[in-house]
Amino acid sequence: MNKAPKVEQLIQENEFIRKAFVLSQNTHEGQKRKSGEPYFTHALQTAELLAEWGLDQTSIAAGLLHDVVEDTGYPLEKIKEEFGDDVAFIVNGVTKLGKIKYRGVERQVENLRKMIIALSQDIRVIIVKLADRLHNMRTLKALPPQKQKRVALETMEIYSPIAYRLGMQRISGELEDLSFPYIYPREYRWLIEHTKEKYGERVNYLEKVKPVVVDALQKSGIEVRDIDSRAKRYTSLYKKLLRYDMDVDKIYDLVALRIIVKNVEDCYAALGVIHNIWPPLPNRIKDYIALPKPNGYRSLHTTVFCLDNRITEIQIRTKEMHEEAENGIAAHWLYEQVKDLKDYLEKKSPTGDKKELHWVEQLRNWQQEFSNPDEFLESLKIDFFKDRIFTITPKGEVIDLPAGVTPVDFAYQIHSQIGDTCVGAKVNGKIVPLDYELKSSDIVEILTQKNKKPSESWLSFVKTGHARNCIRAAQKTKSGALNRKEPKESELKIVVEDRVGLISDITVIISRSHVNITSVNTAANTRFPTLRIRCDIVNKEKIAKLIIKLKKLKEVKEISYQLI
Repeated sequence: MNKAPKVEQLIQENEFIRKAFVLSQNTHEGQKRKSGEPYFTHALQTAELLAEWGLDQTSIAAGLLHDVVEDTGYPLEKIKEEFGDDVAFIVNGVTKLGKIKYRGVERQVENLRKMIIALSQDIRVIIVKLADRLHNMRTLKALPPQKQKRVALETMEIYSPIAYRLGMQRISGELEDLSFPYIYPREYRWLIEHTKEKYGERVNYLEKVKPVVVDALQKSGIEVRDIDSRAKRYTSLYKKLLRYDMDVDKIYDLVALRIIVKNVEDCYAALGVIHNIWPPLPNRIKDYIALPKPNGYRSLHTTVFCLDNRITEIQIRTKEMHEEAENGIAAHWLYEQVKDLKDYLEKKSPTGDKKELHWVEQLRNWQQEFSNPDEFLESLKIDFFKDRIFTITPKGEVIDLPAGVTPVDFAYQIHSQIGDTCVGAKVNGKIVPLDYELKSSDIVEILTQKNKKPSESWLSFVKTGHARNCIRAAQKTKSGALNRKEPKESELKIVVEDRVGLISDITVIISRSHVNITSVNTAANTRFPTLRIRCDIVNKEKIAKLIIKLKKLKEVKEISYQLI
């Protein structure tokens, strides 16, 4: 593996980067951050992160200069003259991204569209922005509380998901964990209180497991390059606890064992050795090497009855897989064949692996479907920023989709004609309803019928904006009018922390907003039950205002809605 040089070395040995360093330092002279530090430290730390991730000289120079235009008034044209079109393009792109504000996104959808275009033209724009955002999040304490929460929400909603889509799981996870205490302070304190001891106990247990694993692998002729424990991040843990009644003992991967071996063959060989020692749990073996995640993640995961019959997750991967899992697309620069420092610095691979970044081009084409800013924003969060699953066609093609999708969403992802003529679906060889929720690794076969038209009822359960737009387009008459019923109600789905009188408080807020409630349904009696409340409101702006009011209740954890 080629190790990335530190930014101090780059400044000393590379004239191009040194020139950017001097300009940034001079233009930011006298400026202070809220913490009292010189502002230039932020530019330098941003460049340091980019160097750490293995980015090229263009990216590092842009990192040093990313705030120069907006914060010092230095002309963009002069940056273009002194550093070239690429640096100027990245700096301009990062500047535009800085104007996107949480809760103000609806009014700045055009900026989001520009970001998508920039993203598809040069991926380095978003990578520099991620470095900028990561350092800002690490120093967020210096900001006033109101701004802390706004920046944290923005990071959680936009930047962490983008990092994840780029395969930069370590960066995505850190951004989420840095945001979590500002968005959910009570939940964060509860998590620390109830898991700290268990984390420590789990780490101590895995220290006993390590020598057993190493000894067994070495006896089988498998070289162990590294073996360590990996603690589950707080944000990810909290999301998982919500599905398991907040019972930490049900989380088997609270701390997992991670084994680094020499090559792919040794990955599978190591898996066999481990299963020979300890029996695996049924249906808990995940082969992300043969079938990588949509963001390029590769590894073998297994959950076994380990020492003392304790259930333990073990991950097996190569060093290259590990670097790619941690740094995603940024790792591509490190793994290029670099002869020397000069060669390293001049490497230009702004797009990385085109297959892994297919979603970027897809995003660029997809965003052109939307004329309504509200629909665009909502669909952006669902279609591209939500948790992802991968499904498989009968021919073995992997289809990347947001979590919670149905066979109809799958059909439209394949082709609009497949979606329009869909009459049924098989999942893993069995007929399922069209509103069936697909899961990762499902093999999906779409049954079609010639001259079939999509049903307007599909609009009540499809999840992706693309499917919804295709259905609506197919419902149009020859005159262009929509042949469908307008929604008459909305259904609010509210995940809450239960308490006496909470439902009453929620209904009072809804009533005071001059909204009539038509029905209220409550899920099973757990600590975090789900309320489904139907209301006679269909105006999206009014619904958004109502949701903001409801979120002020500290027991409300999550709210979503659909028009019916």
